[in-house]
Amino acid sequence: MDLGIAGRNAIVCASSKGLGRACAVALAHAGARVAINGRDAALLARVRDEIAEETGAEVVAVPGDMSTAEGRAALLGAFEEVDILVNNNGGPPPRDFRKVDHAGMLAGLEANMIAPIQLIQAVIDGMVERRFGRIVNITSGSVKMPMAGLDLSSGARAGLTGFVAGVARQVVHANVTINNLLPGAFDTDRIASFVAAAAKQTGRDPAEIRAERERGIPAKRLGSPHEFGAACAFLCSAQAGYITGQSLLIDGGSFPGIL
Repeated sequence: MDLGIAGRNAIVCASSKGLGRACAVALAHAGARVAINGRDAALLARVRDEIAEETGAEVVAVPGDMSTAEGRAALLGAFEEVDILVNNNGGPPPRDFRKVDHAGMLAGLEANMIAPIQLIQAVIDGMVERRFGRIVNITSGSVKMPMAGLDLSSGARAGLTGFVAGVARQVVHANVTINNLLPGAFDTDRIASFVAAAAKQTGRDPAEIRAERERGIPAKRLGSPHEFGAACAFLCSAQAGYITGQSLLIDGGSFPGIL
């Protein structure tokens, strides 16, 4: 399918690896110019070159932390006009809610709710004026199925989901959409870190812990970042103009509900 976004300018936050990188690759394959972002400048430059070589697209590397005003300003300066914004950021580390202090709460809200909202505020009027815009927020399956230890992440991401729900209905008339992608367990560094931490805590074999986790997913496997990126690219496509305010759960069937 021709997604109809060749030549569009796309910003993908936290895209040096994992699901963010997969989204950047999918958008580049669709012909978009892509600005990628991460805190490690050397890694980001290498990823830029790899994506450009793989896709033939124009890829711009913007090092920095999108949780900071300076990082967001650098990202927004990558292109004169932004047509596609993919909000993404790492979540707080797993922690018992009793141990989350005030500073930690503020940091979690800043990274996973406030920063994405401020990026949306910066680009949305231009999108409305040009009659095209696609905004995708990568949140988490824990928004629908909260997990103990990820309380701060779940709360901040659910707050973002609630905030943009009304905004999405205000701008869709101008062909500007806002949707959320809710990943479950994907084969990324974040899952690897969870497995390593569990292995260290229990003394069990990491491979055994990973296999146990896979058995608990109806699909019997972890998700591939490639398939997540493809879903993101479709929501950013010209054909997705009638989809807005939605939260698409991609979790291999783990959520047991019907909605």
